[in-house]
Amino acid sequence: MDASLRSRVEQLATEFASEATTVEDLNQLMRLMMKSGLERMLDTEMDVHLGRRSAPEALTPTETEPGSPPSEKKGSPNRRNGRSRKTVQGDVGEVTLSTPRDRDGTFEPQIVGKHQRRVPGFDEKILALYAKGMTTRDIQDILRDLYGVDVSATLISEITADLDAEVTAWRTRPLDPVWPIVYFDGIVVHVRGANGRVSQHTIYVALGVNLEGKKELLGLWLSENEGAKFWLACLTDLKNRGLSDIFVACIDGLSGFPEAIRAAYPQTSVQLCIVHLVRAALRYVSHEDSKQVTRDLKNIYQAATVIEAEQALDEFAQAWDASYPTIAKQWRAKWSDIITLFDFPAPIRKAIYTTNAIESVNSVIRKFTRNRKIYPHEASALKLVYMAISEASRKWTKPIHHWKQALNHFAIMYEGRMPQLTSK
Repeated sequence: MDASLRSRVEQLATEFASEATTVEDLNQLMRLMMKSGLERMLDTEMDVHLGRRSAPEALTPTETEPGSPPSEKKGSPNRRNGRSRKTVQGDVGEVTLSTPRDRDGTFEPQIVGKHQRRVPGFDEKILALYAKGMTTRDIQDILRDLYGVDVSATLISEITADLDAEVTAWRTRPLDPVWPIVYFDGIVVHVRGANGRVSQHTIYVALGVNLEGKKELLGLWLSENEGAKFWLACLTDLKNRGLSDIFVACIDGLSGFPEAIRAAYPQTSVQLCIVHLVRAALRYVSHEDSKQVTRDLKNIYQAATVIEAEQALDEFAQAWDASYPTIAKQWRAKWSDIITLFDFPAPIRKAIYTTNAIESVNSVIRKFTRNRKIYPHEASALKLVYMAISEASRKWTKPIHHWKQALNHFAIMYEGRMPQLTSK
């Protein structure tokens, strides 16, 4: 860009800045500034290519302007050969650039490559909108309204398609060998199959708490059916990726999981989520009795010892079996997987007997997926959930409550299985 043109651009920018009253006015100003900046950088790249400069650097008042004939590298006939026009998508709309050419055709610009049609930052905007659970149509509408850009569904698909390799790499990444607590749960989504039929699928989530007490999503799996065979495949996947030991596995009554966990990790303790057990019990209870039943169940899982919990369960049965015989019967059937929490001191029991940690993850997933009534295929569902979790995990910076106390207890209780910790 010669001096007169750049001066004109700067003049127009000043005028726009003083007169801009709408978002589109500001976008137009930003497009002018982006065009000016990118073309100056492209000219500087050409200078470097032709030997005028050893590296991209700011123009000084004594230097020749980029648009003027360059001093050729000694012995080289290569020189500028006019310009070509190309339109690229930017964060604030389409920008038409005047790209310098060289006679030999060997110039390979880096700031905006030869076949590049989107400037840095544009893809990130689309991915951010996609991560928020917005559909292709939603993204098209927002980009049109805010930036005046008509982006095709194909372009959006191309940008998000790059996520497939990232998701695959993430789902197959190696894991640390020991995770003290792992929560397992699932969330239902609707997926269109190869035959065009829409069916309910469940995305199963494994959320681990590492030795530092911080949460990390370990795996995602998608299936139409759950059961011991499916869960064993999920656990085998975790083992193949290096997870060799889990101290406590917290679940919400997933069908077939206790059997699968004992097959894959025979030393692992299973803890059923008390919150889910109470919710399941209240399905049998009238509205008038629900508060008292809840209080009596609380006496069981908040008891000081296993013996006191057993006594509280007997008292519950005596009080309620006549009206609701199913509740005590179901708790007794699952008793061995309910009382794991009593192996730990009171302050850290709550972290073990509720799956609140993974429930918060599921709420994030629901928030990001509520705009998607139907997924076109399984890969798209996993891709969006991965992005939702990536967004949410940015806030997982602190250990869970009472972690130091829990870690000391794990070190004693699981002596020989706890790895040696090193201070950082």
